[in-house]
Amino acid sequence: MKMLKEKWHILSALAVMVLAALTIGGCHMIPLGDSGSQKGVASIIGVSQANMREEWRVALINELREETEKYEDIQIVTTDATGSAAKQVQDIDNLIGYGMDLLIISPCDEKIMGEKIKEVYDSGIPVIVMDRSVEGFDYTLYIGPDNGVIGQQAGSYIIDHLGDKGGDVVVLQGNPASVQGTERLSGFKGAIENAPGITLHEVYLAAESKDAAYDIVVTAKNIVENSDIIFAYSDSMALGACDALKALGLDNKVMIVDCDGFKGADEGIDLVSQGRLMATVSCPIGGKEAIDYAFSILNNESGVPKQVILRSNIIDKSNVEENLNRINADTSDDGRKIKVGYSQVGQESNWRLANTKSIEESAKAFNIDLHMEIADQSQEKQFEAIRSFIKEGVDVIVVSPVVETGWDEVLREAKAAGIPVIMSDRNVLVENREENLTTTYLGADFVEEGRRAMRWIRDNVDSTGGDMKIMEIMGNVGASPTEERDAGFREILEENPGYEISYSAYGDFTFDGGKKVIREYLEKNEWDIDIIFSQNDDMALGAIEELKAHGIKPDEDVKIISVDATTEAFEAMVRGELSCAVECNPIIGPQLMKAIRDLCSGKQMPFRIITDEKVYDQSVAEDYIRKRRY
Repeated sequence: MKMLKEKWHILSALAVMVLAALTIGGCHMIPLGDSGSQKGVASIIGVSQANMREEWRVALINELREETEKYEDIQIVTTDATGSAAKQVQDIDNLIGYGMDLLIISPCDEKIMGEKIKEVYDSGIPVIVMDRSVEGFDYTLYIGPDNGVIGQQAGSYIIDHLGDKGGDVVVLQGNPASVQGTERLSGFKGAIENAPGITLHEVYLAAESKDAAYDIVVTAKNIVENSDIIFAYSDSMALGACDALKALGLDNKVMIVDCDGFKGADEGIDLVSQGRLMATVSCPIGGKEAIDYAFSILNNESGVPKQVILRSNIIDKSNVEENLNRINADTSDDGRKIKVGYSQVGQESNWRLANTKSIEESAKAFNIDLHMEIADQSQEKQFEAIRSFIKEGVDVIVVSPVVETGWDEVLREAKAAGIPVIMSDRNVLVENREENLTTTYLGADFVEEGRRAMRWIRDNVDSTGGDMKIMEIMGNVGASPTEERDAGFREILEENPGYEISYSAYGDFTFDGGKKVIREYLEKNEWDIDIIFSQNDDMALGAIEELKAHGIKPDEDVKIISVDATTEAFEAMVRGELSCAVECNPIIGPQLMKAIRDLCSGKQMPFRIITDEKVYDQSVAEDYIRKRRY
């Protein structure tokens, strides 16, 4: 195996390094992999864990060890911050001193460690952030679950099981400082609290452990014996509850649903197999994905995304064997040509043209036979294209949908034909998420784009003189970029009372649409807008032209922020007309084609794959304009 970096460390040097790691400064480094059998390693991966007392962290280390054994020239050294941000900062400095080539980190404090992660990333060392995200995109890759969705899945499963008659549910609450547990409980309660006929009984554990769960279930016997289901947000708590129910003679009366779904003896999947758990919601650990992507990063391979949100699944008696087989299956890419049908939404903007070009060029590079159909903003045309792909017998279908809703029937047809569907650039809403009608979403985080636009306004447009009036120019009605950018923008807006959206209208993501919004506003109002937030560049550029036609100076009389960051937007920033552009990267071809090859090689697909994006304003526009590819 030939790595990009030919930095060989002799065995004696590694032994000294590991010995020092175990003794210096309380760093408690643990070497992973069979270093004693190697002559050296090409790359050292440092793993900075937040707190090894958490069950999830131990499971991650075990999975990293299993995956590392597949690569003879990768050495992993791990540290335990024991929940201290100050110690984690020092651990990372020690790892850098030992010659670390890549850092994998689960941050124990998102803000403090976010600054340290940025420092490492800016120094040229790739950083994979796991489990807990940090603000901004100053890292190489984020891998983690959506704990809110995991909780929602558990809640929805319980609602379906109890049905119209409802029932009583005991909720085991652990450490309130656990970010993972808090998010799962929030998702669970959001799904179940308003369900008719269901009563929640919340009991609080002394600690997030098997023994604490056992004790509280026994202590709360009067509540438990009159309940139908216990919900626990981790395998360890579920195991304690299982043992307590057996001791109380209630194991055939009260059922348990939990989250984690780890494999191994007495873990979630095993407990389902034994019949002791009714169901578990799997939480992929991400160690396998982390090592896979680390290898790609170290070898400078294309197709590495910015974020990978792992997929969680409900596992019960009906599918436990299927899930075990999938988890344990060997995956490999045989290099064959893959046939892909792609329904592209249209050619409505320069962004979309660049997106199409990236996909077409990457298909050739990844040995993919691409059949693309342009829908010209018509959902009916997209239905026709998908059905033609099914008839053609393609291996994978990719869709960039016009709108979010109305896809259930045609997606069911694709599923019945055994053809997986990937959503690209835009996502869809289906009636029943548990049907798994789509395989994954690959594209931008539209909510985060909206947040970034409002954060730039907050940090660069002073509101101390009174409420600043914002005009929001939105895209297509019902399109996911429209809805999600708006949601993210308003989320940050609510935290900053000095600003308000005083006017909002749709511009359909087109130049003429942006002009129309400005023109119609001026027909009825004197100009009193301080800030324009346009959901794409084309609408912003149209708005700029219309403003100038009415004697209103862009950036001077009104600040203008848009999303996309195309070359035309950079030119407008250089001219001093556009104030800021939040990037929505259309160059997603390599990531999409890698995802398709991963899918066809048998790998479990993530829930979402997010692309790399930045924020640019006039202060940097001239430096970057020559580097733009679209």
